Amino acid sequence: MISKDQYVSQLDEALAFIKANASFLVVSHVQPDGDAISSTVVVDWLLERMGKKAVLVNESELPSRLNYLRHFDQILSLKKQKLEASFDAVIAVDCADNRRMGEVSSFFPEGCAILNIDHHPTNNRFGSVNVIQPHAAATAEILFDLIERAGMTPDLDCATAIYTGLMTDTGGFRYSNTSPRVMEIAAKLLETGVSGSKLADHLLEKMTMAKLKLLQMSLARLTFSEDLRIGWVYIGKNDLTDCGAVPEDLEGIVNYALNVDGVEVGILFKETNDGAVKASLRSAGKADVAAIAQTFGGGGHVRASGCRLDGPIEEAIRVLVDAVRKALV
Repeated sequence: MISKDQYVSQLDEALAFIKANASFLVVSHVQPDGDAISSTVVVDWLLERMGKKAVLVNESELPSRLNYLRHFDQILSLKKQKLEASFDAVIAVDCADNRRMGEVSSFFPEGCAILNIDHHPTNNRFGSVNVIQPHAAATAEILFDLIERAGMTPDLDCATAIYTGLMTDTGGFRYSNTSPRVMEIAAKLLETGVSGSKLADHLLEKMTMAKLKLLQMSLARLTFSEDLRIGWVYIGKNDLTDCGAVPEDLEGIVNYALNVDGVEVGILFKETNDGAVKASLRSAGKADVAAIAQTFGGGGHVRASGCRLDGPIEEAIRVLVDAVRKALV
């Protein structure tokens, strides 16, 4: 836990870092979610107002449902384009460690300065300057504080992006990370004209037919431990293609395992094309899934974390479920 003074000092260091450089590469984590993409465009908004240049990039394909965000179309995906831009420094947002930037980090010049802005408790402080606030519900919350510290006020575009980050990382303001500060910020953003109801409908309620097919397939595989304290589903490496789905359609599926009465940990296993297995873990509150994920080289939050395991998927399921079972003893 950091004090208020320490946090303000971190924000000041971040602003000094930005002032000291002219151009930036802004990157968020692989398989970006709402907070990652929102934070990317919010940083871009701030840099523009500070007279700086920015190149926005992500290793993965971008979630199309976020295409309403300002400058979404300016985020370069390494899946579709090559990164050829030059830059003075890097700003990493919502990345718990440097591996989460994926292949983007291979483009960094040796000794390149990095500003690391994140809210994950397991962040390994890989930046030259680090702004880490584990009590923030989302990285977008930290960026709101950074903008305020810079003496600026978000316009509607910026406010919409921050609200998106807050809403997606709090599950529509339902998760335990929905703090009084989150609601205070949300209220300020709504006052700028953000349509919270439209965003909630678009991001939390609607789904494509492809996602519905993927969900049907997943629920048919929903499995529980004998004591019903652990629930899990798995997605094979060809399932997305077979359903006509995209990676962003995986979001929220793990909650169907967690939301059954009595389940304390829900897990989504996703087989990758190289035969490895990615696991997303969610806790109902008693289990620290960040600690479990860290034993496999992953990390995240106490109630929401992820890790990567060796395949085959049957063995990955056995190993991780066994680790969760032991953690629940």
